[in-house]
Order: sequence, then C-alpha cells, then structure tokens
Amino acid sequence: MTTPVQLRPAEGAGRRALWLAFAAVVLTFVLPLAGVVMSLFALVVSIRAIPTLKLVSKPTGAAVAGIVLSSLALLVSLSVTALQFYLSDELSAYAECKIGAGTVTAQNECVERLERAMEKRFPFVEPGSLEFPFPP
Repeated sequence: MTTPVQLRPAEGAGRRALWLAFAAVVLTFVLPLAGVVMSLFALVVSIRAIPTLKLVSKPTGAAVAGIVLSSLALLVSLSVTALQFYLSDELSAYAECKIGAGTVTAQNECVERLERAMEKRFPFVEPGSLEFPFPP
C-alpha cells in the first residue's frame, strides 16, 4: 500500500497568484478581451490566496501584489475592450482600406481617414489635432 501524497497548496498560493496576475497583464496588451477573463481569474485566485496564506502563517505580500496587478490589468483591459467596441466601425473601415492600399501614399490616406473618423467620434478632440506618431 502506498502512502498518499499530501499537497501543500498554501506554500505556492502567493506565487501562483502573482504569476497569474503577470499573465493577465501580458494578455491585456496582446488580446484585451482575453485579458479581461484572465484578470478576473487572477483576481479571484489572489483574493482566495490571502486566507490560505494566513492560515499557515506565510507572508501575504505576493497575493496582495497579485490583487493589485490583476486589478490594474482588469481596468486597462476593460477600457481598451470598450474603446475597441466603441470604434469598431472605424477600425473595420480602416482594415478594409489598408487591404486595398497598394502604395505608401494610399496607406497614409487610410491613416488620415481613420484619424478623421476618430475625431468625429470624440467630440472633445479638436479637429486636426489627432495624429498618430507612426502608422498603425
């Protein structure tokens, strides 16, 4: 008969929470919608790690850092996702324009159209003031 292996979930709980929060930050910048899901998951894991760590008298700093990072990632990913949905018509028109643009001049025209369309969607932006530092 073999002895069962005892798992020690508390020892790695803080580290696990921090790694999930880092993954949420990375996903936020790569795929914002996936960043929302990963941020929520990392936030739940981080919050649940604190009582587990306190139960075995381990420091909770990594879990708290996980909460902070995943909360920031959630805020950024929700903001970017909302902005993408708000500007979906303009971004799809830009993508279609970019596909048909065969020259650099035509690509620059696509960027200018995108800038003008975005200026129309945001009433607080002064016309002509929105310029990208590089072509998207």
